[in-house]
Amino acid sequence: MSVKELSQGWHFKQTDTDDWLPVSRVPTNVHLDLMKNDKIEDPFLGFNELKCEWVGDKSWTYRVVLPSVSTAQDGKRHVLAFDGLDTYANVKLNGTTILESDNMFIMHRIDVTDKLVDGKEKLLEIEFKSALLESQRIKAAHPEHKWVGFNGDMARLAVRKAQYHYGWDWGPVLMPCGPWRAVRLQTYQARVEDVRIDYEVDSSFKKVSGSITATVEGSSGESINFSARLGTNEVFKGTAEVNGNGKATVEFHINEPKLWYPHGYGDQTLYDVTAAVTNGEHELHSVTKRTGFRKCELIQEPDHIGKSFYFRFNGVDVFCGGSDWIPADSFTPRISEDKYRKWLEMMVDGYQIMIRVWGGGIWEEDVFYDLCDELGVLVWQDFMFGCGNYPAYPEILKSIEEECVCQTKRLRHHPSMAIYAGNNEDYQVQETYGLKYDYEDKDPQSWLKTDFPARYIYEKLLPDVVAAHSPHVPYHPGSPWGDGKISSDTTVGDMHQWNVWHGTQEKYQIFDTLGGRFNSEFGMEAFPHIDTIKYYVTDRSQLYPQSHMIDFHNKADGHERRIATYLVENFRTQTDLEKFIHLTQLSQAEAMMFGYRGWRRQWGQKRHCGGALLWQLNDCWPATSWAIVDYFLRKKPAYYAMRRVLAPIAVAVKRAHHDWSVVHARPAKTSDYECWVASSKMKEVTAKVELRYISIATGKEIKEKVTKEDLKIVANGTTDVFKGTIDNTSEEPHVLAARIWVDGELVSRDCDWPQPLKYLDFSDRGVTVTPQGGHTVTVKADKPTKGLVFEEREGVLVNDSALDVVPGDEQVVKVRGLGANDKPLKWNYLDAP
Repeated sequence: MSVKELSQGWHFKQTDTDDWLPVSRVPTNVHLDLMKNDKIEDPFLGFNELKCEWVGDKSWTYRVVLPSVSTAQDGKRHVLAFDGLDTYANVKLNGTTILESDNMFIMHRIDVTDKLVDGKEKLLEIEFKSALLESQRIKAAHPEHKWVGFNGDMARLAVRKAQYHYGWDWGPVLMPCGPWRAVRLQTYQARVEDVRIDYEVDSSFKKVSGSITATVEGSSGESINFSARLGTNEVFKGTAEVNGNGKATVEFHINEPKLWYPHGYGDQTLYDVTAAVTNGEHELHSVTKRTGFRKCELIQEPDHIGKSFYFRFNGVDVFCGGSDWIPADSFTPRISEDKYRKWLEMMVDGYQIMIRVWGGGIWEEDVFYDLCDELGVLVWQDFMFGCGNYPAYPEILKSIEEECVCQTKRLRHHPSMAIYAGNNEDYQVQETYGLKYDYEDKDPQSWLKTDFPARYIYEKLLPDVVAAHSPHVPYHPGSPWGDGKISSDTTVGDMHQWNVWHGTQEKYQIFDTLGGRFNSEFGMEAFPHIDTIKYYVTDRSQLYPQSHMIDFHNKADGHERRIATYLVENFRTQTDLEKFIHLTQLSQAEAMMFGYRGWRRQWGQKRHCGGALLWQLNDCWPATSWAIVDYFLRKKPAYYAMRRVLAPIAVAVKRAHHDWSVVHARPAKTSDYECWVASSKMKEVTAKVELRYISIATGKEIKEKVTKEDLKIVANGTTDVFKGTIDNTSEEPHVLAARIWVDGELVSRDCDWPQPLKYLDFSDRGVTVTPQGGHTVTVKADKPTKGLVFEEREGVLVNDSALDVVPGDEQVVKVRGLGANDKPLKWNYLDAP
């Protein structure tokens, strides 16, 4: 088999002109090529997004001369493979249409054997019509449908294209098109088209049994040689004849298998399973799938609250702390493998277990899922539907089914795949717009006759696809969804908790009381780092917190008043840009801490909460958003706050919330407090826990600390340690500072502060930050200090930041990438002078 990747030699033009321009490489997007040819300015800078809106209204044509190939003989064939065409594509070979595609998520293979017969060069040409105009035309042709939803032009619901291209509340309106994934010319006699591995892990976890099925394309393939290897050791081999349907199957058994676990719970063991097709004498083609064996269960069982929702891997219950993921660029072909690795390694470094691939983006690249397998990151995979009432007329149902069969077959060998969810927030759209949804009606055909026909997709079409093609991955009709109940029900299913930031704008201090059985979305906005802002603010006069250009790079509805609300409720107002950035980031860090800390505690309370995925890990462009790491991979303080709360052993201390704004800022006479430890260790651990009471004004301990020695920390759960009452009348304002040691090593800290922080005086903290030989920094304070953050410098990594520092507890932060002659990292803390 010979494969020629068609990555070079392309040209493109606006279809209605004759101005052909060079293309650097395929895969590509039209915006990338227009930028390379200086036809548009970078839409990520200033107001340039507005200057290139016209691109999405035009049709664009790409062409390349195919390499010459000899006329196919001896049963050989020539096939053009298109891994992804975005979106309305008319493909011509020497002027003859060979493919028309209207779904960017379908991979196409076109046999061109009879068109490549004379060994001469042939011209491949692809016209990409305007998806915006085409989708608006289709929307207009279906007035019977209710085109409603959140975010973007509702015509997006008519087209199988990444929905965020139409603009979202965190991203720009950019409508790319083009060959966004690889194009190849393949020549072969026979080809292994697909390898399917079906298996079961037995109840003792000591044996894996199943079958491997290869599907063969081409009449020359007579038999398949199967093998499975663990490193250099062959653990299985077998041969089977190819039947009349082009399939060959063997049964396999592996005793004492090494199972695959999410990181922190076991090894990420991967086996190489190979299927090689032969014609009896020669091997013609082979495919190897790297896979892992695991038993993944979504545990939904009636309990004292309602119905549980958590994951169990190989018999181990796993609390899924993690993040939601959007495409890491508006132009995905430029996301390198190295960048994907940095994003996912950052998750593992932050003790995040699960990433949710959001339904308004893309079916991610192969390398994304490969890295999740390698690193032990669980994938919650939405199907590509987001925030809308999607139509379900016959043509689009056919396209959706083809797309979803194509993608589930592509992804099913990945052991990291933990769950498929039918959509993102489409049931919330149903609730918001009063669309008909009768959960008791179990007739799928009747759903198509309602004004919410997409129910047929989520509760019939998609579960059937998953059952047929990826049965070892649990399916969930939507996110959020729970047994047909309203999406805000906290007793069942997963939920998106947006009453902090959106909705009723609750205090983030009570985030944990607002959660459900699995909190798959929640968040708080924060500005990106100053270097990121200076990158996109092209007019230096716009470098102030409320400037037009900075506001333009925040797409969230009402973001001005929402950011202002949380800042004014919690912090002393600052107008200096860098101090304002710090406040927004501290607000986000505090919000995420309060949520995760409480929900992880609930995990230990009879699996009350099965996991929490914040909105969102990343950005698709440089902007202010809910991301905890900005477009340039610069971590915001929330990343570190979350890392501390999700550590394998994490101590926590919290006083009862007292809503100062409801009681006209009257202080509570007393405040109860609790201290506990969360552990994800599989065995009981013996620890020492200490709790100190430290005056904010003086840095002195106002009363004797309490300590527990030889405390047994329960495995995979939470252990209550201390509780007590603060007398706010007789005791001065103080922090509760907790620490925990295991085997003599200090493994975790937590610090609880009187709220709101704006009432506290942070002057004269006596902070010292001392670099130690370029590899560590020592941090001390004479008085309790809040939110000490380090500069996020390119190429420099710190292992902790956004620190709360108390007297008598020197903290040592590890630093990587700082040269001997480099300037020390800058630092800042709340209300620093």
